Amino acid sequence: MDFLRDLLKFLGERKKFWLAPIIIVLLLIGLLIVIGGGSAVAPFIYTLF
Repeated sequence: MDFLRDLLKFLGERKKFWLAPIIIVLLLIGLLIVIGGGSAVAPFIYTLF
């Protein structure tokens, strides 16, 4: 969690708000892979990509 806090602090101080959507999309894709990797929905997720 310290990494996320530091990342948000960096975005605020450096005014790099354009990075926020990229980071959010990467986090969502990672979450989708982690959740779908060992479940019954995995074949449906793989067809999306």
